[in-house]
Amino acid sequence: MSSTNSLPPFHLAFPVHDLSAARAFYGDLLGCPEGRSTDSWIDFNFWGHQVVAHLAHGDAPTAMTSRVDGKNVPAPHFGVVLDWDDWHVLKDRLTGADQNFVIAPYIRFEGQPGEQATMFILDPSGNALEFKSFKDLKQLFSTD
Repeated sequence: MSSTNSLPPFHLAFPVHDLSAARAFYGDLLGCPEGRSTDSWIDFNFWGHQVVAHLAHGDAPTAMTSRVDGKNVPAPHFGVVLDWDDWHVLKDRLTGADQNFVIAPYIRFEGQPGEQATMFILDPSGNALEFKSFKDLKQLFSTD
């Protein structure tokens, strides 16, 4: 573990069926800068983390869900914990772009430990993404 207060960036590779659609979704809609790319993959700067869209053939994974706070949360999914203001900017951008939500923006665990703003969307290849935020980041792993 590092002695600094910052977390190391994570790396995630995931399948997509269309690199142009991935570029439009992650780059244009979400605002993630593009890094290296080839004709079979694209790196994106996902809020300081490296996510890589790999062109893959075949069917998307079967949609599975898990009940959380009374909602069917897609599993698997990935995402990022954003600053409170940044989360609201992204929510407004997605809403303004008429993005379909798997789970519309709302406050989860309201009044409980771990209270958070959350929303879920699918990319054009069916990969589920969650964006969440805490007014108090110390609540990220809180149990009481």
